Amino acid sequence: METPLTEHIRPGKEPLDIDAYRRAGGYEAAEAALGMAPSDIVDRVRNAHLRGRGGAGFPTGHKWGFVPMGEDVLHPKYLVVNADEMEPATFKDRLLLEGNPHQLIEGIVVSAYAVQADIGYLFLRQSYRTAEKRLSRAVAEAYREKWLGSNIRGTGFGFELHLHVSAGRYICGEETALLTALEGRRPLPRAKPPFPPVVGLWGKPTVVNNVETLCNVPHILKKGADWFRGLSKSVDGGTKIYGASGRVRRPGAWELPMGTSIREIFEEHACGMAEGYRFRAVIPGGGSTDFLLEEHLDTPMDFDSIQKAGSRMGTGCMVILDDRTCPVGVVLNLMRFFAQESCGWCTPCREGLPWAARLLEALESGRGKSEDIAQLHRHVELLKPGNTFCALAPGAAEPLKSALKYFEEDFERHIREGRCPWRR
Repeated sequence: METPLTEHIRPGKEPLDIDAYRRAGGYEAAEAALGMAPSDIVDRVRNAHLRGRGGAGFPTGHKWGFVPMGEDVLHPKYLVVNADEMEPATFKDRLLLEGNPHQLIEGIVVSAYAVQADIGYLFLRQSYRTAEKRLSRAVAEAYREKWLGSNIRGTGFGFELHLHVSAGRYICGEETALLTALEGRRPLPRAKPPFPPVVGLWGKPTVVNNVETLCNVPHILKKGADWFRGLSKSVDGGTKIYGASGRVRRPGAWELPMGTSIREIFEEHACGMAEGYRFRAVIPGGGSTDFLLEEHLDTPMDFDSIQKAGSRMGTGCMVILDDRTCPVGVVLNLMRFFAQESCGWCTPCREGLPWAARLLEALESGRGKSEDIAQLHRHVELLKPGNTFCALAPGAAEPLKSALKYFEEDFERHIREGRCPWRR
């Protein structure tokens, strides 16, 4: 099994410096790309069926195709890397940032050339201190070897890359809020259209891509779209870094073919449940996705299959719920996080998430009433897509909605017994 994203990552050791990365074949894709027509690169990425790895799964080549090209286009154009990875239970980008920063920089250079971007910002989660140190070193090395800056490798193409360490807010995972934060303002999402590829950072054309997405780009350029599609078990091309946490024997992250089943990730790579615990449910793609049950374990972990099963693949990093953990408490923990991280721009999110958290707190502390469950169902309806300005609140409501669907008896037990049944 090929693992192009992680093959040069050495756990417990420093990442490859630029010389070692070059000896391993690094920057060969960038060198080839700089001699191609930008439209040919966009076509190759489109034909590879690369979908965004940040959670939404939008086809990368199609996103790039929206960027206006030609002599009359406003400049500078921007490429922004979303490395703000604040989705609960998600740590795949951290693995790539710390383990092989030059792979990301090469992907940035190729992608910037494909859309003819002039300036890039790598928007990094503020708590990723090790990644910050290693990225800073790698960016300096890339400038020294002329892979960044003006007239890259004598080709006439120039691209400046800046590392921006964020102040740290979940809302910055929404691409337009991220751009607003980069502009030095409160990170509020923007109305769309216009979309960032046409009107983005400071009103100029801007592409925003996730770390894992861009790390795939050099491999597509180097080995081709057919090869990339062949890595996958689904119609979505490539491999995917999947994660698993919770009471499993071997929590971690693994690069596997896109479309690997939940069961294989859970049983073969995470090695099943820890001793004394039984599987009850899984949140498949980070904290803002719906629970799935044992009957869903054979579902392929790709965007379309997980959606058909009633959830979202999201970041592909699973949280396993065991039989000794209270599902109401799990949802309360998530709801507190999302309520805290709301930007406060729209009423359903600003007021609805804290209200739902207070109802769950009452249930957990033994103060719940039967009408509280009906109120939680009502909140799920009020927080549906289309009722809020962005997707934060609808995503936050997904684990609550599915918990009410699958574990309503557990909610009712809290009321009948006047306590959380899992507390001893």
